[in-house]
Amino acid sequence: YAGGRRRRCQFAVLAYTEGLHGKWMFSEIRAVFSRRFLLQNTGLEVFMANRTSVMFNFPDPATVKRVVYSLPRVGVGTSYGLPQARRISLATPRQLFKSSNMTQRWQRREISNFEYLMFLNTIAGRTYNDLNQYPVFPWVLTNYDSEELDLTLPGNFRDLSKPIGALNPKRAAFYAERYETWDDDSTPSHHYTTLYSTAHSTLLWMLRIEPFTTFFLNANENKFDHPDRSFSGIGRSWRNCQRDTADVMELIPEFYYLPEMFVNSNEYELGVRDDGAPVCDVELPVWAKKPEDFVRINRMALESEFVSCQLHQWIDLIFGYKQRGPEAVRALNVFNFLSYEGAVSLDNLDTAQRELMETQIQLSGQIPSQLLIEPHPPRSSAMHLSPLMFKDQMQQDVIMVLKFPSNSPVTHVAANTLPHLSIPAAVTVTCSRLFAVNRWHNTVAPGYSLEQAHHLPIEMDPLIANNSGVNKRQITDLVDQSIQINTHCFVVTADNRYILVCGFWDKSFRVYSTETGKLTQIVFGHWDVVTCLARSESYIGGDCYIVSGSRDATLLLWYWSGRHHIIGDNPNNSEAVLTGHDHEVVCVSVCAELGLVISGAKEGPCLVHTITGDLLRALEGPELCHCPRLISVSSEGHCIIYYERGRFCNFSINGKLLAQMEVNDSSRAILLSSDGQNLVTGGDNGVVEVWQACDFKQLYIYPGCDAGIRAMDLSHDQRTLITGMASGSIVAFNIDFNRWHYEHQNRY
Repeated sequence: YAGGRRRRCQFAVLAYTEGLHGKWMFSEIRAVFSRRFLLQNTGLEVFMANRTSVMFNFPDPATVKRVVYSLPRVGVGTSYGLPQARRISLATPRQLFKSSNMTQRWQRREISNFEYLMFLNTIAGRTYNDLNQYPVFPWVLTNYDSEELDLTLPGNFRDLSKPIGALNPKRAAFYAERYETWDDDSTPSHHYTTLYSTAHSTLLWMLRIEPFTTFFLNANENKFDHPDRSFSGIGRSWRNCQRDTADVMELIPEFYYLPEMFVNSNEYELGVRDDGAPVCDVELPVWAKKPEDFVRINRMALESEFVSCQLHQWIDLIFGYKQRGPEAVRALNVFNFLSYEGAVSLDNLDTAQRELMETQIQLSGQIPSQLLIEPHPPRSSAMHLSPLMFKDQMQQDVIMVLKFPSNSPVTHVAANTLPHLSIPAAVTVTCSRLFAVNRWHNTVAPGYSLEQAHHLPIEMDPLIANNSGVNKRQITDLVDQSIQINTHCFVVTADNRYILVCGFWDKSFRVYSTETGKLTQIVFGHWDVVTCLARSESYIGGDCYIVSGSRDATLLLWYWSGRHHIIGDNPNNSEAVLTGHDHEVVCVSVCAELGLVISGAKEGPCLVHTITGDLLRALEGPELCHCPRLISVSSEGHCIIYYERGRFCNFSINGKLLAQMEVNDSSRAILLSSDGQNLVTGGDNGVVEVWQACDFKQLYIYPGCDAGIRAMDLSHDQRTLITGMASGSIVAFNIDFNRWHYEHQNRY
């Protein structure tokens, strides 16, 4: 059976000749992409629910099509605004680009530059599973020598309208002359003999971490490269790709999120350069004291206004209309013909010729599939979309206060406010388990576009209370008397339709409809009372993971479908069991983008598991940090843990303690902004504070409220903070991370 219809099994498609290499469940497949391999349309990449992927290469395109029609009808996933259909998995990269809404989302600044570049790489065939088609990212900075880096100076940024080989006028003249004077009839004229991204260049960048070290040694007779050719310093590599006519390497995504790639943690003997300096850790720019500093600042530069207003021009060079043809010639952007799709058909060659051609393609590199043949539209300016950010006068801090009839503390807030939801709302739950779906007022007035709406003052309250009469719902089922109701006892689904509640004496957690207030499902699995819940982020109507922790020191991972609630082979069986704690689990967070679960028990270190149940590592806090109470994890792997007695720690997802601080308040709620750069905290003293997450530098303090803060959440646009108060009220605050970025983070 395939795709819900009876089919005759195509045994010839999956004929194994060397035994079974792997097994994957159809139910775990979330996306299917057509891929090229050595420029031939014979590949297929399948993405799984646990955020892993596997790439296959088949004999011919016809086999690829048959395999796609034997797999579930998932398309390329739900995140790109495309239907879940097999024709989407078989669509060309250009068709995917035209059909997706990601460009419009990037223009409106709903997604970051990094996210958009990853999208373009993914649909253009770039993949982590093929070193010759590894994702490509631009160099964006030019200053690697100053003590401080001023991100307000245009001179510190690269001109993204030019390819990396044409930035230096002298070198650009060399390449232009090479093209004009080319006299080899066997090869078309070109500016560059190698591409900006090859398997070799990727291995050079990633040499210090496995499995890339092993890949490099296997490809180089078990030897490291000559020390003077190794990746030994970021500034040195930048200078080389401005002077060396054989070096036109762009970057890889890891330069913007993986500080570990710059550290020789395995202590490989990488040799000594001709100047007598040993090659060990990568030499950082002077303005970066540690690898985490470089990655953070480099990422800030990527997301800066200077890059945002130029990035479409770099996209034109790599993915767009300047990739080939006369425009590529004018832009000094022509590479060896073997790098281009359609340049050669391997099917017409004999075995020896084919092997030789495949080797040449691997050495030359593969240009991404061309996504558009007209100029890429620019990004809308920050001034246009958020003019309030640039005004001198400060916005009022508090937008509104909603007082509920019940004085019970508001112990959970979930702001699912995306405008295309059927009910955009902030769902609140009180300590007495009274819940309300408070409608989120769309501030875009009728007749105005989203861009125009950003120029309008907000004259209406963003929330409409919905907590009385028939809309007042209370969970009356018996909760274990020893359970202290807090924000971890509840989860609201992304569509605001269901509330999941734990703490029941029968060792279950339960699913309630927000529309009717009725119990719709009881989920068992633990041997003791369920103490905390968390869910991964999910797209509207999309699936997510639910994690439940309990007194038996275990966590269970469940798969949630908007249509089927908690599902699996058996509705009462979890997807994975997570073990390793010695005490009752009290807090948990799920990062679906990284496929990780971070959990804390009453005592002991926090643990990091994969969503398949594997224990990766413990996050060991410093002295007196042994009782975690709150965890917040960003999609970038920033992990903030709050411990008893006002102690905070910032860990990398790979276990490194990056920063710590101690505050006087007893915090009850913490939040990371969507980019992981800002931390918001609130506690018993009723004060909301905003911190720079990397070093806990305080950015802003809101005026104190008249009651303690028990819960918080951010609206989808990151412009409104909603807090649940111990007095039974909710307070909505203006929040402007962009303004603080401009005020506090311009100079390093």
